[in-house]
Amino acid sequence: MAKGALDAARKFVCVQKTLPNGMIEFLFAIGEPDLCVELIMPKAAFDEFCADNNVEFLDHMASSGPGDAPDFDWNLHQATHQRFR
Repeated sequence: MAKGALDAARKFVCVQKTLPNGMIEFLFAIGEPDLCVELIMPKAAFDEFCADNNVEFLDHMASSGPGDAPDFDWNLHQATHQRFR
């Protein structure tokens, strides 16, 4: 694959939290782990989703690198628990 090309066959999941009601909060990305969406679903649906998509599990995703603007380093889960400017 050419340098910089996106591999849409690779899919990534990073579990953020398991809620007391059994719901799983996680990040999901296609091709590039740093560009992800936040999802939540019941454990059984999560397991099926991961199997159907043949995901790679990661310890962390969407972290800022050197030179990234810190104002954009947040997620929706954080926004529900803190106030932003």
